[in-house]
Amino acid sequence: MNNLWTDTGYISLNHVNEQLCGDRVEIIGNNEKSLTMVLADGLGSGVKANILSTLTSKIICTMMANGMPIEECVDTIAKTLPVCSVRQVAYSTFTIIRITDNTTAEIIQFDNPNVILLRNGKSVDYPIVSRVIEGKTILESRIPLQLHDVFIAMSDGAIYAGVGKMMNFGWQRENIIEYAERLYDDTPRQDDRVHDRGRVQPPV
Repeated sequence: MNNLWTDTGYISLNHVNEQLCGDRVEIIGNNEKSLTMVLADGLGSGVKANILSTLTSKIICTMMANGMPIEECVDTIAKTLPVCSVRQVAYSTFTIIRITDNTTAEIIQFDNPNVILLRNGKSVDYPIVSRVIEGKTILESRIPLQLHDVFIAMSDGAIYAGVGKMMNFGWQRENIIEYAERLYDDTPRQDDRVHDRGRVQPPV
């Protein structure tokens, strides 16, 4: 037991001329000790991408939050997602961040840009183990948490934004890291503070 807690937030940006977003974030907090967050990115854009990402995020988040192994989650996704009539594939990338006891983060990634970890305001590397499940290369990490750790997950829509237009080579992961490090501020705001038995609990 500790005085840490996990704060989450996300933002989605629709593709140009699309009413629905191809990315989807699902968050389930079973109790104060466990939180599961899934970011899914559906193939293409618009309605099809939205359906794929919504199904993926909801199914995986619900299964993982209830303690199901990642093998069963991937197998279920492979058997559940509708198949694109044009490309003949059922495809959605995903990033899973599961926090346990506010002390450990488990990160599971498939085909999204690698999660960024900011520690003391600077990007740090973390161990990654790769394995193949149902033909998909899955990256897994287990990270002991420290006060004010920040995890940034994103779809490839972030790193390919503006390619060939505003930015010839897009906004690469290293550019996102540099931007995030500049914005990092671990000073708690008054409205972010949570009091428990008279003690202020800063976010992880």
